[in-house]
Parts: sequence; C-alpha cells; structure tokens
Amino acid sequence: MARWVGACGALMRPLVDALQAYVLAPGKIHSDDTPMPVLSPGNGQTKTGRMWVYVRADRRSGSTAAPAAWFAYTPNRQGLHPQTHLANFDGVLQADAYAGYDKIYAGGRVKKAACMAHARRKIHELHVRKATITTTEALRRIGELYGIEEQIRGAPPDQRRRIRQEQARPLLDDFEQWLRTRLLTLSTQSDTTKAINYMLNQWQALVHYCDDGRVEIDNNLAENALRGVALGRKNYMFLGADSGGDRAATMYSLIVTAKLNGIDPQAYLRYVLTHIADYPITRVAELLPWNAARHLPQLAA
Repeated sequence: MARWVGACGALMRPLVDALQAYVLAPGKIHSDDTPMPVLSPGNGQTKTGRMWVYVRADRRSGSTAAPAAWFAYTPNRQGLHPQTHLANFDGVLQADAYAGYDKIYAGGRVKKAACMAHARRKIHELHVRKATITTTEALRRIGELYGIEEQIRGAPPDQRRRIRQEQARPLLDDFEQWLRTRLLTLSTQSDTTKAINYMLNQWQALVHYCDDGRVEIDNNLAENALRGVALGRKNYMFLGADSGGDRAATMYSLIVTAKLNGIDPQAYLRYVLTHIADYPITRVAELLPWNAARHLPQLAA
C-alpha cells in the first residue's frame, strides 16, 4: 500500500509543483512546522523529522484568490530548509519566532510578521495556572485587538489598514508601554517576565499587521493547516522513511488545499488520478482543486 501511495505521489508531483508555485507567488504567506516521527533504519527506533506548511489565504482581506497550502518534509529542523523553500519568495512571511527564519528577513526582500496568538498563548498558560493582575489585564488588552479584527474580516486591505491605524495602533502603543512598566515590578527570572519579553523582543513584527492590510493579526491559518498532521500522528506510529515524509507532504498538500476550497478530498483525488496520466504537463495547473471544482461535489458549508 505504501508503494501504491508512492506511485500516486510521483504521478502527482507536477501538480504539487504547480501548487507550490501558486502558494509562493509574491504576496503574503503563513508558515509553521511540526515534528514527525520517522523510522530510523538499522536500530528499530525513530528519529524526528519535520513537516513544514506554507499557506496562501487572503480571503480575510477581501481577495477572491483561492486559498492553498503547500507542505514540505525535511529530515530535521535546520534553518536551511525554510531558507531554501523561500529562496525566491518576495513579500510578507507570517510565522513564529523560530530563528531559522532570520536569514530570510535579513535581505529586506521578505518582511516579518509575527503571531499575536502565539504571544497570547504564553500569557494564557500562566493565567490558567495562576491568574494575576498582569495576566488578566494583558489578556483583556489582546482581546480588544481581536475584537477590532472581527469587525473588519473580509474588508479590502486599504480599509483594514485604515481602521487598524485608527483603532488598533493606539491600543498597541499603550499596550507596549504598559508591558514595559509591568516589567519594572516583576522578578527578572519569573515566567511572566519571560512571556512579556517574548512579546517585546518581536514587537515590531507583532504590530506589522497594522501597516499592511493584507496581513493577519496571527498565524492561525498555518496552525490550522497542520491540524490534520497532528491528528495523523495519533493514528500511525511513524513515517517509514524520509521518502515516506515526501509522500505524506504531497498528499497533505492536495488534501488540505481541497478542504480549504470546500472540496471533498476523496472525490478530488479520484478525479485527479483518473485524468492526470493523460494530461499535458503544460496544463497541469488546470487540475488544481479550485480549477477542478466544477467537476466535483462540494463539501457542506
């Protein structure tokens, strides 16, 4: 069965290459990664590989372009991998604070946007353990920022930027000053101090969304795209080899993109496997999920 999947992956490789080119077109993308257990040959144990995802999804900023996700497997988490994946990308990269992205931003060709949800999570974990005046107020302030985002979801970029400048930016400026003031009252070794410093150390990237209406307040689009991978880890023991990781990346790319476009993945894969062998490679992009949608049943809303 694994060899069958491998053969299907090889057959659909040109289609995934077309998907990759679409996702990494100039603009704004979201990125995240997650560990993958992989069988290590010879000793009966597993090593830790990595599954990366890059998501193009701009409907929240009024775009009609189809959302898509491209997955890539690597045998480790070295920064060289995302640097290679994004070697020709121009635009905004929204991601966490992983240091492997730093060289991507260094040339100025790619702008850095951070994830408010990731920063909030560190505060929320402390709040759940022991609520304090600091954690309560920080969560309240972040909640106000998300309230603004709910009002402008789906609006065009210029409108989103204008409203963020008028409403969110003053809140963020005051929030930054409040965080710096709170630091003066806390132990330098406390967990709350560490959570606040995490935010302040990437503050410019956290507030970048106010200057660009295409950008989101957080990186949840990428995290959501990885949910299927996390669910998969609970249902199989490991990937059989690095080649299995590449096969998985191929299938995740097509399945997740189909779901993002409201398409039944099983029906979509059946259609692709039925037609791709005889399809001209110069027209393979016609088989991307949103282009093939008219031939397929749609998922329930």
